[in-house]
Amino acid sequence: MIGQRRPNSTRAAVLVPFAIVTLIWGSTWIVIRDQLGTVPPSWSVTYRFLVAGVVLQAVAMARREAVTRDAGFWRFAATLGLLQFVLNFNFVYRAEQHITSGLVAVTFALLLVPNALFARLFLGQRLGRQLLVGSAVAMAGVALLFVQEARSDPNGPGQSLLGIGLTLCAILSASTANVMQATRAAARYPMVPTLAAAMLIGAGLDAAWAWITTGPPVFDTRPSYIAGVLYLGVVASSLAFTLYFRIIRTIGPAKAAYNSVIVPVIAMLLSTLFEGYRWSPLAVAGGVLAGIGLVVALSARRPAR
Repeated sequence: MIGQRRPNSTRAAVLVPFAIVTLIWGSTWIVIRDQLGTVPPSWSVTYRFLVAGVVLQAVAMARREAVTRDAGFWRFAATLGLLQFVLNFNFVYRAEQHITSGLVAVTFALLLVPNALFARLFLGQRLGRQLLVGSAVAMAGVALLFVQEARSDPNGPGQSLLGIGLTLCAILSASTANVMQATRAAARYPMVPTLAAAMLIGAGLDAAWAWITTGPPVFDTRPSYIAGVLYLGVVASSLAFTLYFRIIRTIGPAKAAYNSVIVPVIAMLLSTLFEGYRWSPLAVAGGVLAGIGLVVALSARRPAR
């Protein structure tokens, strides 16, 4: 139809940060794996979000972003911190102790499902036919990737089920936090200072949990570990979450979750370059279907904003 506006999800203001976030998070699975060793997962999560929170707080202060830190602000920030930066990442880091990072990444692509359902239930966002078709195609691709990764996982079935279960817990926590970003409550508070508060609260809760469950702080002085903490804190958290949550506020949590569908494909591409990963016909077919589903879904006009 002449004069009909393109959906927000096909505009450069969304596609560019969407691509940046996808590329960043596609690289984090390899970095997280190096974080698992002498340092308990909860302490690694603590360091990550302590760095991220401090960086965002410095940005907020430099930009002189004013925010009313009333009771509602602290409730929102604390809830976001608990769901996104405590439960989600503690589950993910522990999942990688039981299954490969590739299988965790592929399983996390299921974030699309609860994001779409929660957006319908709590935000009233209707899912149009094109979005549903794109989701079905993408999920078929994810299923093929899942089968491929499950076959190649060296851990036994018991370990695999435990790792997948932990990943599903992470997905539910992350999805709830995602939907929070599309609410009116989130719109009342500036993004950067709110995220800074949520990350610092999350880091405090992570530290408390780590101390209770594993004892005093443990740190790895290897250059690769320190570089990993800085990369995960500054790039993969401070920058990526700021961009991602803005995408959610623009196009809704259902479409934004397609980031998680493409992330495992990026992770496998990087694994090909740095770890010698070999693509099977099943993995190729899964990656192609995931990409087709992404294009179909992002070009849909629903859910309406």
